[in-house]
Amino acid sequence: MDLLVLLLLCTAPLIRGYSSGLVIDSCEELKSHQSGLSPQTAPSPFIVTTEQRRYRLGEDVKVELQGPASTPFTGFLLEAIEVGSETPVGSFAIPAGAAKLLTCSQRPKSAGSISSANCGVTKVCFSQPSNCDPAVSSSCYFMSAMMLANGTAVQYEMIGPYEGYIAFGFSDDQKMGNDDIYVCGMNSNGQVGVQHMYSTGRTTPQVVALGNVYNITTSLQNNVISCSFTTTDIISIQGTSGFSQSYYFMFVHGPSSNGQIQFHKHDFVSTTKMAISTPVVVSKSGFPDIIKAHGSLMLIAWMTTGTLGMMVARYLKKMAKGTTMCNKDLWFVVHAGVMVLTVAATIIAFILIFSHTRDWSGGAHPVLGCLVMILSFFQPVVAMLRCGPQHHLRYLFNTSHFLNAVIIKSLAVAAIFTGLNLIDSSDGWLMKVMGGFLAWEALFYIMLEVHNGKVKIDGLLIGLFFLGNICFLVALLVGIGVK
Repeated sequence: MDLLVLLLLCTAPLIRGYSSGLVIDSCEELKSHQSGLSPQTAPSPFIVTTEQRRYRLGEDVKVELQGPASTPFTGFLLEAIEVGSETPVGSFAIPAGAAKLLTCSQRPKSAGSISSANCGVTKVCFSQPSNCDPAVSSSCYFMSAMMLANGTAVQYEMIGPYEGYIAFGFSDDQKMGNDDIYVCGMNSNGQVGVQHMYSTGRTTPQVVALGNVYNITTSLQNNVISCSFTTTDIISIQGTSGFSQSYYFMFVHGPSSNGQIQFHKHDFVSTTKMAISTPVVVSKSGFPDIIKAHGSLMLIAWMTTGTLGMMVARYLKKMAKGTTMCNKDLWFVVHAGVMVLTVAATIIAFILIFSHTRDWSGGAHPVLGCLVMILSFFQPVVAMLRCGPQHHLRYLFNTSHFLNAVIIKSLAVAAIFTGLNLIDSSDGWLMKVMGGFLAWEALFYIMLEVHNGKVKIDGLLIGLFFLGNICFLVALLVGIGVK
């Protein structure tokens, strides 16, 4: 009996099932591969026609399949192939439920990858960095919108490095809130999907019905996530709706957890309002001046004045020994003066950014910044309440004052790095400059510790350090200014 079963298994024909109806094997030979069907040798009663014989790159071409009413058919397979090759080109857009789209040659909808081709010609494009091409750079965040021929539907594309989700939206202003949003991200089933959301403030956007969306294609390959789809749903925000209306374009990206999007890490917004019915390359806006002022003050405070105050107190006491100003040692006057400036700049920077954002967005950066401000504020307050130089507990103040200064400096450097990362997500140039400064500063601290007590050498090293310090600072300030 066992032998009989084995023989039956060996002689049984290979059967492949296609529960979805999408027969991938048909791509190569353009045959149905369904049982009971054989190739037709007689002239076909069906005709495939296009509405024009010539077309421009990116232009929609209407294709019709016609046949006599007396000759029914059970299905069809239609593919556009480049002349002289076997490579499928273009993509098909079909009415909902009329047919199914087949992925051929690992091309979703037989379409090429998302690219910046035809930006400003047939579609509106928005990207970070500006004018980047996602087909060339895997670090390009990109979205496009193309009105279809009938003017009642639009095809959207978005692509970017994978963190959890990417999203684009349309707004009446350049701030979050009252935005029509589409999200491309990992859902709770572990698959990439498209969601439609609406934001009413600075809270998590609310999921709304996806609406009349079809031809959805999603991908997550080589740590790049992408979604494209077509919809007849018009853009709708409070007070404005329609494809022909002008909106600010927004693009955000960030992590997700169990299919729920988390607060975005980065965002960029268009400089002006644009309508998706007018093909154009949309330029992103720079960061508001108030954010640039915040960053500049923090850089000046913790790259120059704060560092100067710490170095004077630790290394230059002997250089100015015996010299007084206002009945105080000169080194102390310099130390106290620059540290007061540092604390004042830190507080002003905090007030500026908080008055602008009015929330704790930005991940670890606002937390670090708040800690820096609090500790910086209490440092001079505690210093004014210190005991006298000859007091037997004076060493406790000296030790705590020194350790708190080190903690503040470390937190400030971390806050600067996280802040630069928020505005420099494209090529990381500012982060590299800051990394160079940190290495420069560490090198001189080591040399000063080694030569501590040698007044002339300490003075020369500190002078050389601040010469390089100013160069790094200017580079960072210029970099922030052009963002």
